[in-house]
Amino acid sequence: MSPVGFYQKYIKNNMFTKMLLLISLIAVVTIVTLSFLMYYFLFQSAVRSELDIQRSGVERVERHVNQKYENVQSYVNDLYRNGSLGLDTSYFLMNSFNEYIAKRMNRIVGSGQSNTDSVLAYFKQRLDDDPDIENIMLYSAEKQYVYVYKQGSMTRLYQANATHSYIPDVMAMESQSVTLPNFWVRKLAGDAAVPLFSIRSPINDMTTYKNLGQLLVLFRTEALATVLNSSEDEMKGSVMVLSGDGSVMFDSGGRYYGEKYPYAERLLNSKETVFLDEESYVTISAHNQAGYTVVGITPKREVAESLHGLQSTIIIAALLCIVVAVSIPALMIVNYSKRTDNIIRFMRKVEKGEFVARMQDTKEDQLGQIAGSFNEMLDELTRYIDKVYKAEINQKNAELSALQARINPHFLYNTLEVIRMRALSQGAQDVGDMIYSLSMLFKNIVQRKSNYTLKDELEACRLYLELFRIRYKDKYIYKMFCEEPIKSVPMMKMSLQPLIENYIVHGLRSDQDDNWLSITATQQDGEVCIVIKDNGKGIEPKRLEDIRARLQMAESNGESFGLRSVNERLKLTFGSSYGMDIESEPGNGTTVTVRFPVTEGKLDNNV
Repeated sequence: MSPVGFYQKYIKNNMFTKMLLLISLIAVVTIVTLSFLMYYFLFQSAVRSELDIQRSGVERVERHVNQKYENVQSYVNDLYRNGSLGLDTSYFLMNSFNEYIAKRMNRIVGSGQSNTDSVLAYFKQRLDDDPDIENIMLYSAEKQYVYVYKQGSMTRLYQANATHSYIPDVMAMESQSVTLPNFWVRKLAGDAAVPLFSIRSPINDMTTYKNLGQLLVLFRTEALATVLNSSEDEMKGSVMVLSGDGSVMFDSGGRYYGEKYPYAERLLNSKETVFLDEESYVTISAHNQAGYTVVGITPKREVAESLHGLQSTIIIAALLCIVVAVSIPALMIVNYSKRTDNIIRFMRKVEKGEFVARMQDTKEDQLGQIAGSFNEMLDELTRYIDKVYKAEINQKNAELSALQARINPHFLYNTLEVIRMRALSQGAQDVGDMIYSLSMLFKNIVQRKSNYTLKDELEACRLYLELFRIRYKDKYIYKMFCEEPIKSVPMMKMSLQPLIENYIVHGLRSDQDDNWLSITATQQDGEVCIVIKDNGKGIEPKRLEDIRARLQMAESNGESFGLRSVNERLKLTFGSSYGMDIESEPGNGTTVTVRFPVTEGKLDNNV
């Protein structure tokens, strides 16, 4: 079957298929839309939850770094607030270390003062108080040396003049307070392998505000990792701490520490998502005074992967819902479709004349009610056929029998009269011909053939015409023509002879010798058309109108009984659209046209 034929048969002309497709489409679109919305809202909820976790982690890291920054600032402020400590710090930074130590010893010996106001002791105490500090460095700008405290190790003094080291240049450079430790500073402290970030603060003279040196505190970044992981909620992505120049001081992912972050400029975008290595959710917390920025980065891919199981579950659930939503209506529609097809097939059987069978649908829904009503209609129709149609047929058969009873004696009387007159006027040859034609005609009428055809009826007409041709010798002629394909068409007996007799009795002009009659049988659009035409007396218009009216009457009477009987037999046998028609003009003859369909099988000619 071609696609067009399949569409015509199973979709376009099938109401139930279109209904099923519509329901399936609505179900699929609805379930897919709801599934998409469910996944979308769950995804957005997961994104918000992840951003909350990320924001909390960023805040914890930012608070930790800020706490360290404030601690360093408090160290310097303590130097300024404590006069003796401030003086000791100034002397330490403006003199050589040996001179400072000598002065401290003299002060202790001469005055008996303790070492509590010593700057060296102060920062040693700060180192012991904060285990996150890896190094504390005091740099003297005047003498260019660095005094280094190291966690778990002894303090050391390093000379850092410009001819032997880059430390003075590094310390002289202006930079943010919180930054990545300089390479030369890390090399000096001997901590090149330990991840650190530094907080730096200048130390000035309280009187002259002259810069005396720098305080540089190096913190371990592992404390940031500990703070970040202190929450019970697992955070996806990573958190980084960036210095003012974009250097990475801390990276929980361990990828960019100690390097310039390549996407630092893109982080200035305030949108929730930024394309870095990939599309990512970003949370930013900047500390303008200290010059550092804490950034939380979570790739969208990781959030989506975390929902992969949920996505698979939603898809499976949606497919199951689609199967259920389509299958249940499909089963119901298929059931209704089968019942409807049974009703249609049954109606087509009834259309072909099968009135015995009944629909077996006992359900009480609309289709069951239709089936029950149709069965009741068939019962009523059967009763009507028994009561009216069969009675009418019996009536027609009675009328036909009466017609035959009238025709046969009358015809026999006329025939015998012709034989008698011919025998009186002429010799025995013509008598023999007429007797032969008469015997053949009686044989055709009386015998019962199982398959009576148009050819048989035309032969009966020929025998009848031959008798009267002998009687009215040289008075009239007749012609007959029949197309070969329709000679075998089933035909009612005695359906044309009454029409010919009507011409012989009423139309023949016995005082004229140019009478003629023609019978022509042809096939037109599946119908047999028989035209009987003569040049006889014709029929007056008023008389013709009366004859046509009687042809439509159901009652029997003596006038035009033969014509009316033939017409009604045609209509009764083949349908009301068939029968005969009469056209006539006075003095110009009459034309009778008989029409009936080309049928197969046999007709009942026993009546």
